[in-house]
Amino acid sequence: QVQLVESGGGLVQAGGSLRLSCAASGHTVYLKDMGWYRQTPGKQRELVASITSGGSTNYADSVKGRFAISRDSAKNTVTLQMNSLKPEDTAVYYCHGTYQYQWLSSDHWGQGTQVTVSS
Repeated sequence: QVQLVESGGGLVQAGGSLRLSCAASGHTVYLKDMGWYRQTPGKQRELVASITSGGSTNYADSVKGRFAISRDSAKNTVTLQMNSLKPEDTAVYYCHGTYQYQWLSSDHWGQGTQVTVSS
């Protein structure tokens, strides 16, 4: 089992930066793909950025060039560096991880952290 805990959310002015961190604990050796999702009231949860165990990254078009995802396997952490923030980036951001043990595959989610970008 794996637990994911996000931190780093808060209030920031448009154009500013925030860095979100996701700390994983438990059987972290079985975590494969990791990612950050975000959700606003009345909207579907959307993928913001993802990173594979091999380090390959993927970003939503809306955040390309502004956000950067990275992971540190030794520290069992995944970070999302958010620059040039816009009001439309306001959302609850969730850390996500794919857990794979032999033929067992499951999804794990953090509880989310609020990011608010003011204009």
